[in-house]
Amino acid sequence: MASKDLKAFTREEVEKHNKPDDLWIIVDSKVYNITRFKDLHPGGASVFAEEDIAGQDATEAFYGLHRHEVLLRPQYTRLQIGYIEGEKSVIYSREPGMLSDVPYAEPTWLSAGYYSPYFKESHRRLQAAMRGFVDEVITPDALLHEEDGKRPSAHVITAMAGLNIHAMRIGPGKHLKGLTLMGGVVSPEEFDYFHELVCIQEISRCGQRGYGDGLQSGAVIGLPPVMNFGSPELKSKIIPEVLSGKKFICLAISEAFSGSDVSGLQTRATKSSDGKYWIINGTKKWITNGTFADYFTVGCKTDTGFTVILVERSEGVETKPIKTSYSSSAGTAYVTFENVKVPIENTLGPEGGGIFVILSNFNHERWVMCASSARGQRLIVEECLKWINQRKAFGKPLSSLAVIRSKIAAMISRTESIQNWLENLTMQMCNMSYKEQAQKLAGPIGLLKMYTTRCAQETATDAVQIFGGRGITKTGMGQYIEHYHRTIPFDAVLGGAEDVLGDLGVRQAIRQMPKNARL
Repeated sequence: MASKDLKAFTREEVEKHNKPDDLWIIVDSKVYNITRFKDLHPGGASVFAEEDIAGQDATEAFYGLHRHEVLLRPQYTRLQIGYIEGEKSVIYSREPGMLSDVPYAEPTWLSAGYYSPYFKESHRRLQAAMRGFVDEVITPDALLHEEDGKRPSAHVITAMAGLNIHAMRIGPGKHLKGLTLMGGVVSPEEFDYFHELVCIQEISRCGQRGYGDGLQSGAVIGLPPVMNFGSPELKSKIIPEVLSGKKFICLAISEAFSGSDVSGLQTRATKSSDGKYWIINGTKKWITNGTFADYFTVGCKTDTGFTVILVERSEGVETKPIKTSYSSSAGTAYVTFENVKVPIENTLGPEGGGIFVILSNFNHERWVMCASSARGQRLIVEECLKWINQRKAFGKPLSSLAVIRSKIAAMISRTESIQNWLENLTMQMCNMSYKEQAQKLAGPIGLLKMYTTRCAQETATDAVQIFGGRGITKTGMGQYIEHYHRTIPFDAVLGGAEDVLGDLGVRQAIRQMPKNARL
C-alpha cells in the first residue's frame, strides 16, 4: 500500500479493533489490519487472541518470534493500514551497502572513532564499493542457491568479472596490470593484501557457506599454481579465461587415500612413449568446484616424485557430485581420471618439484580461509547481540543474564583476537616476497588457521545455546546460527586439519630454535 494511503490513528482507536472479525495490532508504531491474515498465519490464529496482542502494541511479541525482514515482504507490507499519530518507527533495516552500528559487528578499522595503521583511504573506498555490490548482487543469489543447491548464477559471475573481482581475489600481482579494479576505486599498483582481505571479508558476509565456496573459490586456490609456475603459453590462455568468468578451475589434491598427507597421494602420471604427454590415472575427492570445473590443477605421483599438472576437462575426466553438510552450490566433486592424455607442457613447475608448488600455494589458501572465517564469526556475534537484546526469558531480557553475557564476551574476544592476528600476518605478507612468505609464514599461518577454526567451533556451539531451539532450525530467527553451526566443520578440515596445521607451526618453530637457548 502506498504511503499516501496510510492513515494516522491513536492507540485508543486501535484498541477498539480487538475482535476476531475486526483485528488490528501495532508493531513499531505501524498499524496492521490482520483480520483476514490471522487464519493464514503460519503459527495459527490463536496467538492473536491474547489480551496483550489483539488491538495492542505487539512489537515485543513480534520481535520475540520474527526477524525484522518479515515485515518487509510484500505480502505483509500490504497489511499496514496506518501509523500511530505523533510517533515514529524506531526499528529499521540496514540499508544495502551501509555499515552496521551494532558493537563488534564490523572490524575495528570500520568502527566509528577507531583507527588502524594498516588500512588507508583506498581500502575504505574498496570496502564501500564491495559492500554495496555484495548486498545488492551476491547476497540475493546466495540465499537462493544455498537452498536449491545450484551453482552461482552466470549473471553474478559476469558482474564480478566486469569489476575484476575475480582478479582481485587472487591477490596483488602482475595479473592486475592494466585492469580497472572495482570501477577504479583502487589502482593495480597500490592493490595489496589488505585490499584482497577486504574483498574476502565482504563476500563472506553473505553468510552462505556452500555458495561462498561455489563462487569461484576453485580459482582462488587452483589458479595461482598456473600463474606462478605455468609456462608463458599456458598462462596467456588460462588466466584470461578464468578471470573473465568464462572458464572455471579447481585444485585437485585430496584423495580418499590421503588428505593432509600430500606425499601419500596415489593418482599417477606416466609419460607416453614419445615423451610428449602425461597419461594420468587416479581419483580425487572433496574437490571444491569440481562438478563444473573446466580445468583441474592436479597433484600426481610421477617417476621423479610429486608433480603438479594442469588437466583440461576432456575424454577420461569424469566428475560426480558429493553430498556434504553444506550446499551443493559449492560443486564438491569426486573426480576420476582414466587414461587422460595431457600435453607435457601442462606441467606446473619442475617435474618432481610439486611439493614446493603446492606448499607455496597452501599459505595463501589458508590465509584466505582465516580471513573468511574471521568475518563469519563476526556475523554470529552480531546475530547474538541482536537476539539477547530483544529476547526475553524468565521475565527479563537475555542480556540481563550473566551466563549469557559471559558467552558473548568469549565470542567477542575470540573474534577480535583472530582479526588482529590476521591483520598482523597480512602486514608481513605485504612486505615479503612470495618466496619469503613460503619460507617464513607457513607455520604462523598454520597456527592461525588452527586457532581460527577452533574458535569458530566454540562460537558456533555457544551461539546455539544462546538461541536454543531456534539455533537448530533452518528458518526464522536462528537461520544463520543453524547454518553456521552445521557448516563450520568445513573450515576445520579444508586446507589442512587443525592438528596437522598446529603441528606444522610448532615444528617450524622448533627448527628455528637457537642452539644455545636454555632455561
